[in-house]
Amino acid sequence: MSDVLGEFLGTMILILLGNGVVAGVLLNKSKAQNAGWLVITTGWAFAVMAGVYTAKAIGAPGYINPVGPLADTLTKNLAPHKAIAFAASEVAGAFAGAVLVWLHYWPHWKETPDPTTKLACFCTSPAIRKSPANLFSEALATFVLVFVGSAVVEKSLGGALAAPLAGTLVWGIGLSLGATTGYAINPARDFGPRLAHALLPITGKGESDWGYAWVPIIGPLIGAAAGAIAANAVMG
Repeated sequence: MSDVLGEFLGTMILILLGNGVVAGVLLNKSKAQNAGWLVITTGWAFAVMAGVYTAKAIGAPGYINPVGPLADTLTKNLAPHKAIAFAASEVAGAFAGAVLVWLHYWPHWKETPDPTTKLACFCTSPAIRKSPANLFSEALATFVLVFVGSAVVEKSLGGALAAPLAGTLVWGIGLSLGATTGYAINPARDFGPRLAHALLPITGKGESDWGYAWVPIIGPLIGAAAGAIAANAVMG
């Protein structure tokens, strides 16, 4: 059970720090307000590193993202029931991390009148809402995550450096490919906090945009499957 707990806590830290930097940049009267996209992508890179290290320290693989178990089920014979357990713990961890962000920024929700800004502190939304393009963006970014991530872990340094290298990879994805959809590249990262937004008594919140929620779930799963299969084919 330590591996499942590790995935829960690692994903919780991922969202606490990742959504935390988004909230700091977007919410009114935050000292980081308007710090911009570079700060957000950098904060998410460190969030990934911290989440992976946390998960691994507790005995988990350090996926902190359901696309990892999916990829290993397709290429490394990870048992499906184990993959499901990891994914469920990651969604739960993402929910818990979002709750902590809500509590941490408690006074700022009331000071921020725009409900769309508040939603952005929990989950992703597209810059231009075109479902096929949005789906492709999420799939492509996640393909890069899994394909290049496989190269890092299997063919390069890996080991103790896997966490900072993963953070650097996510940083690069955010800078280069993230501006279209907010680069969920992680179904748990989007669904868990979106559910938290729907359930929490957030001052002045609007709808949770469930009509878009399928994109940051299906897109990453498609991209992860393609990335894992491609990596297995060309990297062995």
